Amino acid sequence: MDDESKGHIKRFTGVASAVVNETCLTCHNRSNHAGWEGSVHEARNLACTTCHSVHNPQSPERQLVKATETQVCATCHRLQVVKTERAVAHMPVREGKMTCSSCHNPHGSISNVKNLKIGSSVNETCTSCHAEMRGPMLFEHAPVRENCTTCHDPHGSSNDRMLNVRLPFLCQRCHVATRHPSSVYDNAAITTNKSNRMFGRSCVNCHANIHGSNHPSGQFFMR
Repeated sequence: MDDESKGHIKRFTGVASAVVNETCLTCHNRSNHAGWEGSVHEARNLACTTCHSVHNPQSPERQLVKATETQVCATCHRLQVVKTERAVAHMPVREGKMTCSSCHNPHGSISNVKNLKIGSSVNETCTSCHAEMRGPMLFEHAPVRENCTTCHDPHGSSNDRMLNVRLPFLCQRCHVATRHPSSVYDNAAITTNKSNRMFGRSCVNCHANIHGSNHPSGQFFMR
């Protein structure tokens, strides 16, 4: 190959990430890649070759620079990946049933935050699988309607049902009235009353439909 023909091959070594991305985007500019320009990863000066390798891929799919998608994401998002190991119950990501890209589009999103693939909010992404939690409900629980992550950590938690804080203390973040249900959990009352609401499903022993109720008398989410 003579010197002239060598000049027609772009070498990505030592060039700016914008030059690398511009080359890749000449073809990969549709579908899942349409939101790359202006995305969070582009703003952080990442290049396509940060995650992908054309000539020396380590994964059987997507030509990734590491063996699995989770390992690639963990390069930067260590906290989120570590959380997947904290789940006390089953964790689909850890078990290989889901990947980060099941919920997120690493190439950017033009309709929502956090590079989510579905809908324009966190709740729309969650209810795309957890359809039983989708409203509208006759009686709606405000935190549920606002954001699923108010109570749950989707990346994993040491608490049951991937709750941010174990019950009943999660409920007490908002329900801090001087009467039921807060007072029975306050200070020494936890042990002196020996309340069964401190154990098991706690508050949801009674308030079973805490995500919302369609029952005519379900304003307290008990049925």
